[in-house]
Amino acid sequence: MNFDTTPFHVLNHILDSAQPEKDSSKSSYVRDAKAMAATPADVKEYADAYSFVIDMPGLKSGDIKVQVEDDNVLVISGERKREEEEGAKYVRMERRVGKFMRKFVIPENADLEGVSAVCQDGVLTVRVQKKPPPEPKKPKTIEVKIA
Repeated sequence: MNFDTTPFHVLNHILDSAQPEKDSSKSSYVRDAKAMAATPADVKEYADAYSFVIDMPGLKSGDIKVQVEDDNVLVISGERKREEEEGAKYVRMERRVGKFMRKFVIPENADLEGVSAVCQDGVLTVRVQKKPPPEPKKPKTIEVKIA
């Protein structure tokens, strides 16, 4: 039996004892489900656009995909991968990894040609322009004929 008494092992043991489900068969399922769970988002409406703001810390633009499906669904998806380093082993892994996806139904007045996405400082902002409001219809005048 290996009795590792390094400070990391002791700390890891203390943290693990607070999580009794760690060794259960469903713990990896729960961890993966959390990693793929809906990523929180803020949705804002402006006079000329809709804005979707999602935290994406540590992701590069190649890890994020923004698409429009079915002419009215904005899909934001991607994958956060675990970084592997040669010569290093994890003592504890708490940062979530895995795939994520969010879908938003876009209102009818959205201009799907006016979609832009920028990821800056770990925050993804997707902006969807609104179509200009339709011009009010002018009343049609019908000539009255005398019979």
